[in-house]
Amino acid sequence: CTMKLALHLPDEAAQLAFGQRFAPWLMGCAGVIFLIGNLGAGKTTLARGILRGLGVSGIVRSPTYTLIEPYIINEWTVYHLDLYRLSDPEELEYLGWRDLLAEGGLLLIEWPERGAAVLPAPELTIEITPDGSGRRVQMSGQGRGTAWLEQLGSGGIADPAPWLC
Repeated sequence: CTMKLALHLPDEAAQLAFGQRFAPWLMGCAGVIFLIGNLGAGKTTLARGILRGLGVSGIVRSPTYTLIEPYIINEWTVYHLDLYRLSDPEELEYLGWRDLLAEGGLLLIEWPERGAAVLPAPELTIEITPDGSGRRVQMSGQGRGTAWLEQLGSGGIADPAPWLC
């Protein structure tokens, strides 16, 4: 079963706030979330909001050059991956991505299309596109991702009304 949801986020602050409000539904979950969008679409901004909502208070860097940034939260780890610089999907094997998932971590993956031949299907896909001065966010979920979107769509996240289309 797949569920879809579309949101409009008027600015960067709304994008961060949305990520923070959505984050509690992800706490402690293992799985994969794809963040899709062109350069400058706001993938890292949304990831930063999610990480802040999960309790990360330090610097949240873009993993453009390191490829993976781990964040340990109460013995659970969120891995933020940026595959933009990946030249071959097989390079993911050298990064040990399967081990990250096997540990029960949550993987937030930017540019997942660069690793499509190797990566599993995500629980949630978030596609971000420019929309005027804001961003249009289209989310589709399967499995546990469907439950996350049902919570969002039913108002399970505080004050969702400004973002729901």
